[in-house]
Amino acid sequence: MAQAPVYLFTGPEAGEKNDAILQLRVAARKRAGVLDEYTFYTSETKFSQIMTLLLNESLFASGRFVVVQGAEQLKKKEDLEMLSSWIASSAGGSSILVLVSDEISCDKKLESLIPKANKQIFWELFDNRKEQWLVHYFKKNGYSISADAVELVLEMIENNTEALKSECSRFFLCFQPGHQVSVEDVEKVLAHNREESAFTLFDALSSAGRSPAMRLETALCILQKLRLSKDSSGVQLIAGLTYCFRRLRSWHQLIRENPSPSELDYKIRGFSSKKARTQYQNAGRLWSVSTVGQILALLASSDMDIRTGGAALEDILLQGMLYSIVLKDGEPLADSFSPLHQELFF
Repeated sequence: MAQAPVYLFTGPEAGEKNDAILQLRVAARKRAGVLDEYTFYTSETKFSQIMTLLLNESLFASGRFVVVQGAEQLKKKEDLEMLSSWIASSAGGSSILVLVSDEISCDKKLESLIPKANKQIFWELFDNRKEQWLVHYFKKNGYSISADAVELVLEMIENNTEALKSECSRFFLCFQPGHQVSVEDVEKVLAHNREESAFTLFDALSSAGRSPAMRLETALCILQKLRLSKDSSGVQLIAGLTYCFRRLRSWHQLIRENPSPSELDYKIRGFSSKKARTQYQNAGRLWSVSTVGQILALLASSDMDIRTGGAALEDILLQGMLYSIVLKDGEPLADSFSPLHQELFF
């Protein structure tokens, strides 16, 4: 029986997940030859449009390789019916659909459509495995790294191998092959020249022991740095914050189900590192489950406002969004800023 051409990859470990997608892509190219390749996000593209693309034959390629991020959003009956119909009619074909989510699981009806052999959860690595991965990554590129430096890197960088690859590749530009990376090198390359991101912004928003005014001030400074960067994108920034607040929702679920989680409980939910636990414990004190839901709704509406409002309003919309998260727990601001708000942001 021909294999269904659909896969479901879930879980927080982005690096291994992306490696698995790459392996599928390479195998598909070898098997089918030229492929049309696409990546879509459920927050940006209707699933019906993606299905229409898959159903129509390509004029210049043997098939299509389609990756859909945000598979946890696929719940509508009509979307699942279209997917089921496509799977049934496309077994053995050249096109492949890969559904991806940072969540541990997706809608049960969606999961039931995917063959067991084509589903995989990519758990966050335990700390000892991350240490091994990091040492091997440096060795593979012709470098070594001290044990203390490994520990510091893991404390500073978002806990998945994709983020580790991105950040640690900087060392290869700063030092000659054969160099052993030390704690001093890590502080110089990562701490002193650390780029801001949605993750550092979330860290500032949820900083423990700081007043709301101080957290907002720091967050607005980070936002300004991000907006001045070459790759500034309000939509991508909101996507990163949405990921963080979804993880916070998972943290609340974990603590509600088990007030004293075991190491395995933490790992299953993607909080195996001490840094992540501390960060989300602090965030959990600031924002309750209901508040997190309100903030996620705010992020979704801000995303829509930016897409429809154009670049002219992007900065003020992002500033207002941060103001609402810190000082109003995600409650939407008034349709127009008062003179007080305008004075605060300009």
